[in-house]
Amino acid sequence: MTFQQQLRQAEQHLVQNDKRLAPIIAVSGPCRIKPHTDHYGELVGSIVGQQLSTKAAATIWQRVLTLFNGRMPRPEQLILVDDQKLRDAGLSWAKVKYVKDLAQHVLDKRLDLEHISTMPNEQLIEQLTAVKGLGEWSAHMFMMFGLGRLDILPVGDLGIRKAVMNLYNLNQMPDPAAIVTIANQNNWHPYESIASWYLWQSLDNNPQKKSRHSA
Repeated sequence: MTFQQQLRQAEQHLVQNDKRLAPIIAVSGPCRIKPHTDHYGELVGSIVGQQLSTKAAATIWQRVLTLFNGRMPRPEQLILVDDQKLRDAGLSWAKVKYVKDLAQHVLDKRLDLEHISTMPNEQLIEQLTAVKGLGEWSAHMFMMFGLGRLDILPVGDLGIRKAVMNLYNLNQMPDPAAIVTIANQNNWHPYESIASWYLWQSLDNNPQKKSRHSA
């Protein structure tokens, strides 16, 4: 089964099991998550873009690429480049440390990019969050949008919390446990990622731009 076929199957499953989510799916149309194989680039970009608007992140990213002749720097290049040059490109001192820590994890295979696509969720989250600057939220976004994992529920995402509160008529924003309960009650599994994508759509957000409120 192709990934697109899996998405259509997920949509059908959610429509049949969640009456509140079904109208959102009908209005929003097919899910547009598109996984890719540039895992290293996705993670570097995730760190660079934290706490920034999409436009600001893109500007800084282009400045970083200019340091490497417009190309994505290899891990060893990131480690060797002068910290001040990265800072002058627009990275905060914290992000300079973060991207270099990511590069070191890749080089010594503490973050095993070669097997990242087949690694179990919990093991992958453990490896990702061991990198400075990559928290659970970043791990969830990477697993959803980079790897195309269908069963990720980003319970810490502010947009997801707001959407669940609105759609399920809650008096306040739910905590992670409450979101898991709603997911279970409405039989989202094994398509929590797709349910989340439509929850973002219900807020008229573009999940491809992924909110920068958290790492």
